[in-house]
Amino acid sequence: MAPVNLYPDLASRVPTTLLVVDDDEMNRCILGNIFASHYSIQEAANGKEGLEMILAGPEKLCAVLLDVMMPEMDGIQVLRHLKEADVLRRLPVFLITAEASGSVMKEAYELGVVDVISKPVIPYVVLRRVQSVIELYQARRRLSHVVEIQQSELLEKAQKIVDLNMGMIEALSAAIEFRNGESGEHVHRIHDITEFLLTNTPLGDGLTPDEIGQISLAAIMHDVGKIAIPDAILNKPGKLTPEEFEIMKTHTVQGAQLLEKFPQLRENGAYRYACDIARHHHERWDGRGYPDGLKGDEISIWAQVVSLADVYDALSCKRVYKDAFPRQQVLDMIREGQCGVFNPRLLECFFAVEERLHRLYEPK
Repeated sequence: MAPVNLYPDLASRVPTTLLVVDDDEMNRCILGNIFASHYSIQEAANGKEGLEMILAGPEKLCAVLLDVMMPEMDGIQVLRHLKEADVLRRLPVFLITAEASGSVMKEAYELGVVDVISKPVIPYVVLRRVQSVIELYQARRRLSHVVEIQQSELLEKAQKIVDLNMGMIEALSAAIEFRNGESGEHVHRIHDITEFLLTNTPLGDGLTPDEIGQISLAAIMHDVGKIAIPDAILNKPGKLTPEEFEIMKTHTVQGAQLLEKFPQLRENGAYRYACDIARHHHERWDGRGYPDGLKGDEISIWAQVVSLADVYDALSCKRVYKDAFPRQQVLDMIREGQCGVFNPRLLECFFAVEERLHRLYEPK
């Protein structure tokens, strides 16, 4: 059975044009005839013309046969320009010369010429020497293209896995919101508010865009622990009793514990943020939050941001136990600490951009 070519388009990506640069028309004709049955031949009558043709598209050439002694620009000068342009690493250049001193040959090799061929040329010898090098360079190009294709395929597969993981995370978080009588938009708004605050205010100083993306994804999972809360409490239309509220508070610890049980999630950069946010998004600046009673900067900035985003969204939207509050009342309640005390710096940044955040709640 014939071998299957997994990358059939690679052959078309390997150049087959050979450039002959020589001021002697007879020499160009002789060299062209030697290679005409194997490659497409282009000619340049001097070094300057040859250099311009090479630099115009080195990837279109499979090799260059370059004379040393030419008007306008000699072969060594051409090599110097090609070296400076970093062309010789990818394009094999052969020096063709009738007489060359040791110093000229030494400089030519140091510049990157692959071989020096003496005139008069012996057709079958020069053909074999040039073909061998061209085949080597072509094989290297094919291998390079294969590696590029494989890397691209691996990156595409990795991105599909990332997208799948994110989809599963979003689906789980949204399912919990549905169970809580919500549309699932809450988690998306928490993601967007978190990302906006960390990107557009000093709250995100020191965080890279990738880290902000991971934190915003982690914010989606802040209430994942509610999956362990009984429906009678989760969907109670009235005020919770003290006993019921104690059960409701456990969703923070339950959420962190649940996330720790997903080994696949540990490989995601959002994992460490997700566990912290799930457990601590109800902590408060004055230490009167839960479950650990953290105070001040003991609470991570990402948990603080998600905490405020959660309160802002909860007050701004209708819930099973209340109607949505008017915007100004929402802002007054947050400013006055009616939903717990927040970091003053956090509030300053929040109020500076709240007008833009409020657009999330405008009818579309």
